[in-house]
Amino acid sequence: MKAIAYNIKPEEKEYLVLANHKKHDITIIANSLSAETIAFAAGKETLLVFNNDIVNQELIEKLKELGIKYIATSSFETNHLDLKSAATAGFKIANVPFKNGQSALDRMQQVVKNLDNWAAGKCVGNACCCQNNCSVTKTLNKA
Repeated sequence: MKAIAYNIKPEEKEYLVLANHKKHDITIIANSLSAETIAFAAGKETLLVFNNDIVNQELIEKLKELGIKYIATSSFETNHLDLKSAATAGFKIANVPFKNGQSALDRMQQVVKNLDNWAAGKCVGNACCCQNNCSVTKTLNKA
């Protein structure tokens, strides 16, 4: 999968590279996702964001125009994502389900696992945050 990661910290970058094992083509941008930096997402399928980036309706509409189909966050929370606008735009959304004692590497491994599942045409199971009605698929394809 072709993905772009915005607002990534140096230690997160290292863990993402380790977790990815060169499976996915991930462009890493240190800047935050914004109207000024969104153009870097052109030609990508997946947006990787961190909880410091607010993905609102305006950005979602631009992301759709650029060809993004999936949004993965490395956080447990999704309050930085406009899930309703994302559902309307047809995006699939995934987070990192909370587990006690989870390390930064564990979180990045889950992000890559989400990419793996999407690339294989599968639902991401418990990591799914979509507001689309795919509960049957979630049940069949537990991540």
